[in-house]
Amino acid sequence: MVRDGYYYGTALLVVAVLLGWALGYPYAIPCLVLAAFFLWFFRDPERTIPDTPGAIVSPGDGKVTSVEPINLDGKPWARISIFLSVFNVHVNRSPISGVIRDVQYRKGKYLNAMNPACAECNEQNIVTMAGDGKIVIFKQIAGLLARRIVFNHKVGDQLVRGQRVGLIKFGSRVDVLLDRSASLQVKVGDRVKGGSSVLAYLHSEPQSPVGVGREEVRQGAS
Repeated sequence: MVRDGYYYGTALLVVAVLLGWALGYPYAIPCLVLAAFFLWFFRDPERTIPDTPGAIVSPGDGKVTSVEPINLDGKPWARISIFLSVFNVHVNRSPISGVIRDVQYRKGKYLNAMNPACAECNEQNIVTMAGDGKIVIFKQIAGLLARRIVFNHKVGDQLVRGQRVGLIKFGSRVDVLLDRSASLQVKVGDRVKGGSSVLAYLHSEPQSPVGVGREEVRQGAS
């Protein structure tokens, strides 16, 4: 569990005890329910990380809401967007093994994370990574309820695929930008899990057929 869960959960349990002692047990129930929710929300399950060369894994749990080509600073990219509801695990993981080349934190709005405009307008943290001669960008984007983005690393840090890197509190979105030549393994509507679901392959197609890659994604999202 992320330590934030212990902070919120413990504080609410203390309040529940005080309310129960001062006013009676029924008054403590709302705080007990909230404490249970926070302990559950900040869960941090272990994941099996794929070791296939060139695999790009999902940085977060959720539903794929967009898979589309875009242009960024005059360069073509493929963008995969994943919506994280309040019911998803919100711990974020590195999509590749590599070195952090740039980290940009941008203040912004708190539009609904399902709104396409949130990719540009909302508060977000943009991380550029280099690995195996490729550049991958992933964004942690705040949503309507999310008010805090946590990223625990800095430029120059070496990360491994699936490594925990941070957290977005409550409903939010993560985007992954990669070379358009990548072999995409997901489509709109797929459910993915951070660190274990393969979004794409950056190198030439692996020895396993595409169907196997899609099966890995479905298993990871089960």
